[in-house]
Order: sequence, then C-alpha cells, then structure tokens
Amino acid sequence: MTSNILLGIGNPLNGDDGVGIYVADRFRKDDWIALACGTAPENFTGIIRKTGPSCLVLVDAAAMGISPGDYRIIPRDKIEDVSIGTHQLPLSLLIDFLSDTVERIMLIGIQPEGAGMGEEISLRVRNGADRLLCELSSGGLDHIPVLGSE
Repeated sequence: MTSNILLGIGNPLNGDDGVGIYVADRFRKDDWIALACGTAPENFTGIIRKTGPSCLVLVDAAAMGISPGDYRIIPRDKIEDVSIGTHQLPLSLLIDFLSDTVERIMLIGIQPEGAGMGEEISLRVRNGADRLLCELSSGGLDHIPVLGSE
C-alpha cells in the first residue's frame, strides 16, 4: 500500500518552471507514487483522496530570492509570496482542499534561474533537483530547510 505521494508541478516547456516535472519523472522510492501534474495538479485530487496518503509532497519552481537550484519547504502562509503563477489553481487552495485527506502536506520550492519559453532546465536548477532527489530518496524530508527559518 502506498503511503505517500509526490506531485511534480510546472511547465516543462518553460525552462526552470519544469523542475517539478523533472523531479517527479525521476523519483522512485518504495511506498511512494510520483506524478507529473503539469500546470493542473488539481486534476490529481481524485487519486490523492482515493489513496489517502499520510504524506503529500508538492515540488514546484518558486521565486524565493535564494540561489538558483536551492530548495526550501515553503510554509502555507508564504505560498502566494513565492509562486511564479503558472498554475490553473493557486497551490494554497489545493493544499486547503486536501488538508482533510492527508496528514502531512508540504510544498518544496526550487529556486529557478530562468523560465524562457522553449528553454531547457538550467544546469544549476537541474543540479539542485538532483540533490533534492537524493534527499527525498534517503528519507531526508525533515532535513530540508524551511523558507524563512534559516
């Protein structure tokens, strides 16, 4: 039985905005489902409610004013401040909608370097995503810094 879900969010056609999809496409771990959601993660609420995971991790590009490729857990109250806004529905609403179904929901933002149409993910952001994948694979969710607590 799967007890956790990772949603990769973003637009892979817009450079670093596709980093969430990059992570979801490469994340493999027992007891996890990884889903590449594109710009409409709300389309995946049915599978989340049906699965009833104990942990839901959303990964997306987020303008946090840190070095490109660095990542942070973004507290619920800071989501609107850092979103780069390529979603159909604000992530804060998605989190609120699912909060009665999932014990723990966290948004991990990866600082983009650029988000130009037709560009690939930049090297710095891809390296940061690879570091995040290692941390997630080793069960290091609790070691990821929280935005604003450094």
